[in-house]
Amino acid sequence: MSSIEERFSAALHGTARAWRLAIDRRLKHLGISQSSWMAIALTAKEKEPPSQTRLAARVGVEDPTMVATIDRLVKAGYMLRTPSATDRRVKLLSLTEEGWRLYATVKSEAEVVRNEMLGKADPEILRVVTEFLESMQTDIESCA
Repeated sequence: MSSIEERFSAALHGTARAWRLAIDRRLKHLGISQSSWMAIALTAKEKEPPSQTRLAARVGVEDPTMVATIDRLVKAGYMLRTPSATDRRVKLLSLTEEGWRLYATVKSEAEVVRNEMLGKADPEILRVVTEFLESMQTDIESCA
């Protein structure tokens, strides 16, 4: 029998993957990949334009994979690359008007999935689990 820690790890990984796949199915009609809609959403949520490296880390992919995704998004007219004012080797990312429209659709569709998935959850359990996961993420990131 697996320990509770092993079960937790498997459940966390499996649930995160299933969640992304559920949103991916919901967004299939948009014709964009999971890494593309995640790049759009994460760029939209940043306070300052992120670098390609920062966005790759947030999406959870290697830099070369992110470059290919960004290339597609730039070509499609959803994203712009701008040289950094402080380091010309760094490219900062921002959304175009079309990218912001796509983000609004992604956000709306993701909200539907979120409501379907969490609609039956006990609000107190949801709060406790969310706070636990946020704390765990902070701890993990502080060790990196």
